[in-house]
Amino acid sequence: MSTPDLATARWFVSSRSANNGDCVECAVLPGQMAVRDSKDRSGPVLVFPAHQWSAFIAVTAAGGLGASR
Repeated sequence: MSTPDLATARWFVSSRSANNGDCVECAVLPGQMAVRDSKDRSGPVLVFPAHQWSAFIAVTAAGGLGASR
């Protein structure tokens, strides 16, 4: 997987976020999802293939990985 160009990425936080600054920000990229710490926007970015990100969301939404609702 090549390194994506994040210069034009449109970052967002979940609508369920408490909006207290302790969030992750996401950016949808072609075939990928980028994730970063909202407190360190110039810091590292994790990039996942879209299918892996979708699987992660499905597992957490189903209560896996210790997620709570």
